Amino acid sequence: MSELRIVSLIPSATEIVIQLGFGASLVGRSHSCDFPPAVQKLPVCTAPSFDLDGNSKEIHDRVSELLRRGLSVYDVNVELLQQLRPTHILTQDQCEVCAASLADVEKAVAQLIEPQPRVISLKPQVLADLWDDLRRVAVAIDPTNGNAIADLTIAQLQGRLQDCLKKVPSKLPQPTVACLEWTDPLMGAGNWVPELVSMAGGHPLFGQVGRHSPWLPWEDLSAAEPDMLVVMPCGYDLQQSRQSINVLAQVPAWHNMKAVKEGRVFVVDANHYFNRPGPRLVDSLEILAEILHPDECAFGYAMKAWKIY
Repeated sequence: MSELRIVSLIPSATEIVIQLGFGASLVGRSHSCDFPPAVQKLPVCTAPSFDLDGNSKEIHDRVSELLRRGLSVYDVNVELLQQLRPTHILTQDQCEVCAASLADVEKAVAQLIEPQPRVISLKPQVLADLWDDLRRVAVAIDPTNGNAIADLTIAQLQGRLQDCLKKVPSKLPQPTVACLEWTDPLMGAGNWVPELVSMAGGHPLFGQVGRHSPWLPWEDLSAAEPDMLVVMPCGYDLQQSRQSINVLAQVPAWHNMKAVKEGRVFVVDANHYFNRPGPRLVDSLEILAEILHPDECAFGYAMKAWKIY
């Protein structure tokens, strides 16, 4: 097999490549690929085309304006890609806000000299798509051994998942859980998050399995009176997620909610877990299990990946 030179333009794909054992072949990354820490030494091939500083509403408005004008949210460094000479480029066509779009990557690749790299675009919607993506990436990178590599990797991750599920109590009724993927404007969490909440023993509100995250009127959140609130703004780490609640606390209805009064508001490191549809979705399930069932499920994430607000 010829020399592999892999560029990953989305963090979840970077983690997939490393989980499959191809990390040594990574030669470039996106600006947001940061795990494991060693990948931060790689050349950065993308950059946001908007100012990242500001509160959630300001960031939302900037991104919305770019999309309204038909402009790219992220820039791809074609000159650097030319220098790196990748054989494979991993990207996504799920969300224009999360990372460089497939259209942006294809436009960049079209400007490269031959031989052009193979573009692998991922579009996960539910947990099962993670297993499919692991196999697709493994086979695309190593057609001969990819299936065997994927089988082993998937078995390891699914083993952890089953170990977690064995610890989740089956008691009823399940607590209602509202996961918030953005705070201003409010957004529920969709795609794989409702699925993970159900697996962890909760009843998810608002978001639907396999569907994009919905915008959420404050009136709907207040009326639902969830037993638990999990704040997981897209792209925010634990500290940023906690700070984002300051916006929520300015709304009078917030202080009247049962979950707020009873101290059942939780913040998580959404950037490294829930927002990344890679191998650490298994960690995300373990985090939710810890939050919902602290006596039965203790995986060591408290105060590191989640905390009570």
